[in-house]
Amino acid sequence: MKMRYIYKLLISGLALLVPLAGCDTEKLHNLNINPQALNEVNMNFLFSAAQLGAASGGSEGDNRYIDWRTNIGYCSYWVQHLANSGGGGLSSGDKYFENVESDNAPWEFIYGGQLKNLNEVLKQTGEGGFEEGRRKNTREAARILRAFLFQRLTDYYGNIPYSSALQGIEGEFFPEYDNQQAIYTAVLSELEQAGAAISASNPDDGFAAADMIFQGDVDKWKRWANSIMLRMAMRMSNVDAATAGTMVTKALSGAGVFNSNDDIPWVPMSETPSQWTNQNGISRAFIPGDGGQSRIMSKTLIDVLKGDDPNSVADDDPRLMIFSDGVNGDTDPLAQEGMPNGLDAGTLDEYTGITGTNPNELFSRLNVAFIDVDDPYMLMSYAEVEFLQAEAIERGIGTVSGSAKEHYDAGVRAAMQMYEPFDASFAVSDAAVDAYLAAYPYTNGGANALEMIGTQMWLSKFLNWWEAWSDYRRTGYPNLTPIDYPGNITNGQIPRRLRYPSHEIATNSDNIASGGTSPDTHLGKVWWDVN
Repeated sequence: MKMRYIYKLLISGLALLVPLAGCDTEKLHNLNINPQALNEVNMNFLFSAAQLGAASGGSEGDNRYIDWRTNIGYCSYWVQHLANSGGGGLSSGDKYFENVESDNAPWEFIYGGQLKNLNEVLKQTGEGGFEEGRRKNTREAARILRAFLFQRLTDYYGNIPYSSALQGIEGEFFPEYDNQQAIYTAVLSELEQAGAAISASNPDDGFAAADMIFQGDVDKWKRWANSIMLRMAMRMSNVDAATAGTMVTKALSGAGVFNSNDDIPWVPMSETPSQWTNQNGISRAFIPGDGGQSRIMSKTLIDVLKGDDPNSVADDDPRLMIFSDGVNGDTDPLAQEGMPNGLDAGTLDEYTGITGTNPNELFSRLNVAFIDVDDPYMLMSYAEVEFLQAEAIERGIGTVSGSAKEHYDAGVRAAMQMYEPFDASFAVSDAAVDAYLAAYPYTNGGANALEMIGTQMWLSKFLNWWEAWSDYRRTGYPNLTPIDYPGNITNGQIPRRLRYPSHEIATNSDNIASGGTSPDTHLGKVWWDVN
């Protein structure tokens, strides 16, 4: 009975094949196409999604993840802007412990979301794509954003897949690794080409409406491309000063770099429609009951902000009561105190002389006005490019107009006056900046000139802690004292790189072994890190 049933099925199947044999090939092909499916995606939509993803990785479905784990959980503690008495988990950075998710997050979110979207934009607007010849400015802006994201990735990990990355659709599932020097060469070329090609004379093709960062202002895109170029040139300046000098000069020519806080690339955030996509991930990482990261500020940072005389407000940094919202409600600048990094519950009690110390009651905390879920997200600052120019002049890297002091003073002013988009109360007057610069004057060629530049760069990267970490690794400023908590993974040294993700080690180990950064530890160094 069973055999008879099987035969009937076979005969029925063969009968169905007979009429198909005479079918038109195109009609047969179309049977495999779902008429309800989305077969073409608007490239401007993917471009917008990549911009949103660059701010906390929001387009990948969890806008807290990357900041919560890496920017805050590792880097804010490594650079001693924040402190935490906890022992590990998502605050592992304070004690130099390892957290696999913190190592994985940038790789997963930048490759898996932001670069994937940008790669599709470039593919479909390039030769043979269904948008070939259209959306030219979208394409060039995508190249600039792509360069920015690859700069981030390679500076975190060192050698990474670049030339063969994002080719899964072509069957390349195990990409080879490029060395960081080659990646820098390619990315700098990409920035130069894209910055020259983006133009107001190109058809808009919906670019302005899709561009949530600069609203279609191509001059600002050109300046951002050059500003990234300047950053990368100075990053490589300790290992290839000649090329760095050439790229500094190129970055400052033509459209030039950012020239005011109006050029800052902000990604707008919103409470709706999705908390997982549209809200600010840094904010969500700190909000109790959501991310819940500690807001305790480091003693290192508070001491710098309080100036040389901790018993006077006359020499305080105007950002002291911008970064801090007080100690248990006390907003007197003189009352501000940071917690040393590397303390646990027991050593914290020893430090304070109080049993059962509650750090939230005794130390300054990150200002809550920074953590509204609809606060904008800053990708890079104008202040940075001024400090980089001051450093380039002091070190004789490239051709830079003006004096180091002029650029240093402009950088300090920009850094102090760039926080108003978070809250109107964060406004800093020119008079307040002038008073600070008079209290701590910069001297061209001074013995501590590079230290002053490096320290101000460090201060200007508040919230952008992973870039503060990269600056510290390159310059060694400020002179941070590492902590040596029992059982830490670096023998009491501030970590130098992120480890490759655990899933990459499991699936692509051969390519890591042949081309990855070695050793794959938190003390392994990226190419430009020779400090």
